[in-house]
Amino acid sequence: MMRALVCVLAILSVVAAQKELYYAPGHDGMVHLFEWKWPDIADECERFLGPMGFGSVQVSPVQENLMIGNRPWWERYQPISYIWHTRSGTPDEFKKMVRRCNDAGVRIIVDVVFNHMSGNWDNAKGTGGSTADTHNFNYPAVPYSRSDFHNPCAITNYKDAANVRNCELSGLHDLDQGNEYVKEKIVNFLNQLIEAGVAGFRVDAAKHMWPSDLKVIYSRLKNLNTDHHFPSNARPFITQEVIDYGGEAVSKYEYNSFGTVTEFRFGMEISNAFKGNNLLKWFTNWGEAWGLLPSKDALVFIDNHDTQRGNPNILTHKSPKLYKMAVAFMLAHPYGIPRIMSSFYFDSFDATPPQDSNGNLRSPIINSDNTCGNGWVCEHRWRQIYNMVGFRNAANHTGINNWWDNGQNQIAFCRGDAAFIAINADRYDMKQTLVTCLPPGTYCDVISGNLENNKCTGKVVTVGQDKKAYIEIVSNQDDGVLAIHQGAKLN
Repeated sequence: MMRALVCVLAILSVVAAQKELYYAPGHDGMVHLFEWKWPDIADECERFLGPMGFGSVQVSPVQENLMIGNRPWWERYQPISYIWHTRSGTPDEFKKMVRRCNDAGVRIIVDVVFNHMSGNWDNAKGTGGSTADTHNFNYPAVPYSRSDFHNPCAITNYKDAANVRNCELSGLHDLDQGNEYVKEKIVNFLNQLIEAGVAGFRVDAAKHMWPSDLKVIYSRLKNLNTDHHFPSNARPFITQEVIDYGGEAVSKYEYNSFGTVTEFRFGMEISNAFKGNNLLKWFTNWGEAWGLLPSKDALVFIDNHDTQRGNPNILTHKSPKLYKMAVAFMLAHPYGIPRIMSSFYFDSFDATPPQDSNGNLRSPIINSDNTCGNGWVCEHRWRQIYNMVGFRNAANHTGINNWWDNGQNQIAFCRGDAAFIAINADRYDMKQTLVTCLPPGTYCDVISGNLENNKCTGKVVTVGQDKKAYIEIVSNQDDGVLAIHQGAKLN
């Protein structure tokens, strides 16, 4: 009996640890550098993400995918092998990027696709030169054959868990993860990435796989590579894409015991409020009380690469003032594991990433004001967002205290005695003297400017002996947020 208990506890400790990101000290927050090339990510880790205190980067799928037409972004989600060759670069470039980012204190989370292979395409050819007979479920570069897939059927009923998990999502050939050979191929693919120094995985379409199969796959993963600044016995971080707005057969709570889960309701509720359909005052109990996952289990975001295209109710970079306010609230609040979206400009759902006439991805151009060009949005380089990563690092390991609201859409709260934020989403000005919880002194508002050479380039906030300060956010300003913290205090 005792031996069985020890075994169970050992399994539970392995499972629980797959929610730990092993961020470098003084780093927090994930950024999704969607469709970036590996050398460009390495450069960004060294010149910006590391110095600004970002914790990790989610990168686009590393495995070979089908080349489709004028190269829409979603071709990355039609794999034909597990070879690390995509438009983002070669295996060697990927390994160098992981090394450089880890050395800069920035972890790498890989978006992995193993629910399915591609759909049916004639003359199917991949980004690494592999070919496949997709109509006959023949993927020789793996190799996979028809016996490795579920019998073809379409997902037609989201009230039926077996239909959701055993049939084809958008015509993509559905792998059978209950098949031992398939498990072996997936585990080998993930373990090679771990050996290269990645910190973990975003598991695409986890909702469409059986939790029992995923649990086995994760349990067979190696510990993180200690040559890349990870402690010994560290387990890879897992976050699983489970779209659950309620009312379906598959629930996010089937997956959160053995990894974190993408909490889609988070961005929906925050977008809804900042768009004026709910009052910010209700966020006083934001978190599980709203039907969200436990904080340690939730990967949270305002928008992601899917919702920014397919969900008109979600805030994106196309509504910059409201979007920056929503992201500021996410980064200021201790709930969940936050991920920031970093996009390319698009006008249609299928729009390709910035590319040249030969279909090669273009590199972002970094402008003198730190923003991006060449077709890239780079929300993570907006001052109102990267400075809130600094706020989050300053406030780490503190809770929320001294919540204040005006009964409507003006709110403020402290994070311990380390940081204070105020948000005005009302149509009229916010002019209040509020408790900031910070030690007396002069602080720079990190939303309107930076602390440079012991001077504020934006608003100055004076905190008195009573820890109170006059807070003003007029409704027609560019930004509806004011934020101060101990790391932005004048000497």
